[in-house]
Amino acid sequence: MNQISWSLQHFRQLLKTCIIQRNLLTGKYLHTLYIKSLIQHSTYLSNHFIILYSKCGILSDARKAFDTTPDPNVFSFNTIIAAYAKESLPHIARQLFDQIPQPDLVSYNTLISACADRGDTVPALQLFTRMRNMRLEMDGFTFSAAITAASGDNSLIKQLHCLAVLGGFDSYASVNNTLITWYSKKGFLDEAKMVFYGMGEIKDEVSWNSMIVAYGQHREGSKALSLYQEMVRRDLNVDMFTLASVLTAFTSMADLCGGIQFHAQLIKMGFQQNPHVASGLVDLYAKCHGNMSNCKKIFEEIPNPDLVLWNTMISGYSQNEEFSEDAVACFREMQVSGHRPDDCSFVCVLSACSNLSSPSLVKQIHALSVKADIASNHIAVNNALIATYSKSGNLQDAIRVFNQMPEHNIVTFNSMIAGYAQHGLGKESLLLFQLMLESDMPPSSITFISVLCACAHTGKVEEGWKYFKMMSEKFRIEPEAEHYSCMIDLLGRAGQLKEAERLIETMPYNPGTFVWGSLLRACRTRGNIELAEKAANKCLQLDSSNAVPYVMLAHMYAGSGRWEQVAKVRKLMRDKQLKKKPGYSWIEFDKRIHVFAADDSSHAMIKEINDFWEEMSEKMNQAGYVPDARWALVRDNGSSKGEEETRLGHHSEKLAVAFGLLSTKEGEPILVVKNLRICGDCHNAIKVISEITGREITVRDCYRFHCFKDGKCSCGDFW
Repeated sequence: MNQISWSLQHFRQLLKTCIIQRNLLTGKYLHTLYIKSLIQHSTYLSNHFIILYSKCGILSDARKAFDTTPDPNVFSFNTIIAAYAKESLPHIARQLFDQIPQPDLVSYNTLISACADRGDTVPALQLFTRMRNMRLEMDGFTFSAAITAASGDNSLIKQLHCLAVLGGFDSYASVNNTLITWYSKKGFLDEAKMVFYGMGEIKDEVSWNSMIVAYGQHREGSKALSLYQEMVRRDLNVDMFTLASVLTAFTSMADLCGGIQFHAQLIKMGFQQNPHVASGLVDLYAKCHGNMSNCKKIFEEIPNPDLVLWNTMISGYSQNEEFSEDAVACFREMQVSGHRPDDCSFVCVLSACSNLSSPSLVKQIHALSVKADIASNHIAVNNALIATYSKSGNLQDAIRVFNQMPEHNIVTFNSMIAGYAQHGLGKESLLLFQLMLESDMPPSSITFISVLCACAHTGKVEEGWKYFKMMSEKFRIEPEAEHYSCMIDLLGRAGQLKEAERLIETMPYNPGTFVWGSLLRACRTRGNIELAEKAANKCLQLDSSNAVPYVMLAHMYAGSGRWEQVAKVRKLMRDKQLKKKPGYSWIEFDKRIHVFAADDSSHAMIKEINDFWEEMSEKMNQAGYVPDARWALVRDNGSSKGEEETRLGHHSEKLAVAFGLLSTKEGEPILVVKNLRICGDCHNAIKVISEITGREITVRDCYRFHCFKDGKCSCGDFW
């Protein structure tokens, strides 16, 4: 009897050790002994096998252990429910919850938390209400989970806050900490401060960390640093979360110098290899410096980077357009390392994909998100898909994602309104905005940027003024520089340059290069050199290192035959060592990106492209196309006509279009991306090409999409 008792005690101890050490191999061996009845079956031991498999991430075996439990108790149910909750499967967790004869506080808390983490607001709050109606025991965790679940409803959160105070649950630090975090995220910094400073002695380290983050999020980094210093003076425990929060404060202030000094302190404190702190450092260097080599060095010093650090690294790459390919490579490397991407991973990598304009890559990422059961359940991922599909020239798939979403938020509408506007579908963009207003969803500042852009690209001056005034009069949104820029762009495109100039003069703050640049572009479109010179001078006063105003003036002088002025502008650029940003166009074919520059001779098919262009030029001339020599920027002295046409024919977008026509099947649409504004001559030429070839050709430049079909462009030549 003593031998059997000792064996059972030894078995239990060994099983507990396997759980602590996540020793799946030995644990499975013990389970085999258990199944073969060498050890007496009991609910106690079965529960431990459920825990073992859950902690090792083997959900199927955890379920088998649960299903074979001789007499499952509430602990058995809670353990398997927690396992399903951890794997973001609250619907199965709910099915099991409904089978519990008498669910306890842990049962409710686990399921409410699972629904809240998943964003399933309604079932989470139904469970919370059920607990209140049945007068069941609650604790701080219950209220914290309910607040998280209701995070999309401001009034509901405030009701829960009142209930927590009335029920005495505001004495729990966890409830207050959740409220601080929520108020901060929603922009209610005063409320967050009220909760924090009203906590008195119940404040814990999480409370301090939450408030430091809140100050950082609201760009009050100096207050965040003061709070950290107060923590140190009080001799409170400073952990990795505190230090990461302080790094967030430095990032919010764009204080790279202070951040570097704090980095040195972190090394002295021994936190340089902590993944959580490393995430803060990567974010700091990526946002404040843009030097990803520092970020990579920090990342490589971490022995076992966690998912958060991987996501931060991907995000850092995606924030800097020139590192977009590195972001995708980092995403793939993360998968190879064994990490399952979450919703944040997909949002970050999709942001990078939008810079690459690779339709096939976007579809691959979309497919991965569907396979991971993330795309259908995370609104942020769907919003990113809409934006990325739109920017990659695939508006139909963006619309499809929008229509299939079970619910939309402000970001969803903003992304779709912007997508329509970018593709020249101003009518659809404004109709969707109207639908948004009718659904009682208040627009944001970003919404009005897209709406005003839609008006600008379609020449709707009256509507533009209406929406511009609506911002402040109806929604109390004060127009910012970008809104004024959109209005100036709208007025300039419509030929109302004096009105545009008057609007700049009446702005409530000093216009920057963004605003004057909009007027300069409008002057170029309308050929108003006098006003263009004024706008260009203003731009150069604000930023003398910017070559764009010089280039635009040179083009305008060339267009009016003022070659002496062109020479003067070029000399000024040489004296200041300014160079025009080189124009590139690229096109994806067979999952490869082919890049072209003006007068490019490096491509493997350049001979075939040039031969094709000569043949196409003859057909275009017969169709009535006349090259616009103004865009060649070569002095017209009679003998250089051939040179003009040769230069025009070798523009990057024409080479990319020619390659696309040569490489793709008859009737297949073509997407070309350009890093600068499309050339006026190329715009006219591609219109003619679309009619001759019967192809749909889309060119995405730095401002919008030009969809050419049957000799017409979606912009209606209003660009």
